Amino acid sequence: MRRASAVGVRGVLVPGVESGGWTRLRRLAQTHGWRFALGTHPHALPRSQAVPDQLHGASAIGECGLDGAVGVPWEVQERVLIAHLAVAHEAGLPVILHCWRAHDRLPPLLRRFGPVRGVMHSYSGGADLVDAYVAAGLHLSFAGATTRPGARRPLAAVRRVPRERLLVETDAPDQRPHPLGGRCEPADLVVIVRAVEAARGEALEAVLTANAEALFGAWPGEPPPPG
Repeated sequence: MRRASAVGVRGVLVPGVESGGWTRLRRLAQTHGWRFALGTHPHALPRSQAVPDQLHGASAIGECGLDGAVGVPWEVQERVLIAHLAVAHEAGLPVILHCWRAHDRLPPLLRRFGPVRGVMHSYSGGADLVDAYVAAGLHLSFAGATTRPGARRPLAAVRRVPRERLLVETDAPDQRPHPLGGRCEPADLVVIVRAVEAARGEALEAVLTANAEALFGAWPGEPPPPG
C-alpha cells in the first residue's frame, strides 16, 4: 500500500471470493481504509454456495460469475450468480462479475435478469461482445493481459469500450504486467493504465478515476498504509 500510494493510487477495492474469508476481509478493510466486496467466486462453489446477506460496509457484491473451467454444473453456477445479482439489485450496489470460458452463456443470463449495474472484471471476451455487455449496463475492466507482447485481443476490446464504461484493475496477485515478474500488487496499476492509454491513443487517468467513482462512489483520499 505504501508503494501504491507513492505512484498515485488513491484507493483499493478488494473483492471477497469465499464466505469463509468475508469476516476477515471486512476487518482488514476497516483497519486499513480499503473498500471491499462480498461474493462467492465460481472456483469456491465446490466448497460453498453462500450468497452475502450481511453487507455492513460493503461497496459491491462479488466477485461472482460463471467459469467453464471449474467443473461445477452450469445450473448451479447460474443459480448462485442470479442470487448475487438479486442481492446487489436490492441493496443498490454494483456487482463485480467473473466470466471465463462462459461468454456464450453470460449475456443471455444478463438479458433475462435485466439491467445490471457493475463491472465485468478482467474482461476476457472479444471486441465483438463488448456492445452486449455495455447494453446490459456493465463497465468493462482490463488487467495485466493488456501489457503482454502481441496482446491483440484484449487491446481490440479496450478500443471498443465506450470511454465512460472503461475501467482498469490489477487483479492482484495474478496477472502481473509485462515485463514485471512475481506477484501483482496495487502499485502495478500504473503500468496497466499506460498500456490502455497507448492502445486508445489518449490520456485516461482522469476518465478512469471518474468512471470508478461513478460506479463505486468517491474515494475520500489515500488509504493509510498497513502497520
